[in-house]
Amino acid sequence: MTLDDIRSLNPRDIGSWPVLPKIGALFILLLLLVFAGYWFDWQNQLDELARDRNKEQELRTAFLDKKRQAVNLDEYRNQLAEIEESFGEMLKQLPNKSEMEGLLTDINQAGLGRGLHFELFRPATAETRSEFYAELPITIKLTGNYHDIGAFASDISQLSRIVTLNDIALSTSKGGLTFDAVAKTFRYLDESEVAAQRKAARDAAASKNK
Repeated sequence: MTLDDIRSLNPRDIGSWPVLPKIGALFILLLLLVFAGYWFDWQNQLDELARDRNKEQELRTAFLDKKRQAVNLDEYRNQLAEIEESFGEMLKQLPNKSEMEGLLTDINQAGLGRGLHFELFRPATAETRSEFYAELPITIKLTGNYHDIGAFASDISQLSRIVTLNDIALSTSKGGLTFDAVAKTFRYLDESEVAAQRKAARDAAASKNK
């Protein structure tokens, strides 16, 4: 079919067209219908389908996570019980407020018991508080021989309460060696102190947000 034949076709009488032009016209019409359907309807449905598939995947992942947690629930409970037990044991190693004076005496006696001479034993005037415990640094300076100073440090580590030696410095002196350090002792806060500290933190946060 030539170009002249196509030009001579009457668009108002498609029924009289030859077979090939009819097929071509139907094909073009089909393409237009498919495009219109996609543009006005199918596109939104495909987007919605993609969203639903993503949501299904998220729900599936959440379900598997919860299933895994449910399967391991007993194990988690056992781990929590072990953590609580360990935390309780650690708290037992922290003195309360009334026991702090006795702990300071123990540190002093540990040095005297090794024949060391205290040149300085100065607890800080204020504690440094965290959420559940307070820290009290003690600046110490003592003199003695190397063996006795080492034994003193070992005695401190074996006290029933937690005491750490920090900022250690050794220097020679007429009496042998001079041992400078900061001994840090810790105590747990009682319920009223914890409550007061939490209230102060809430008040500070509220004041900051104003």
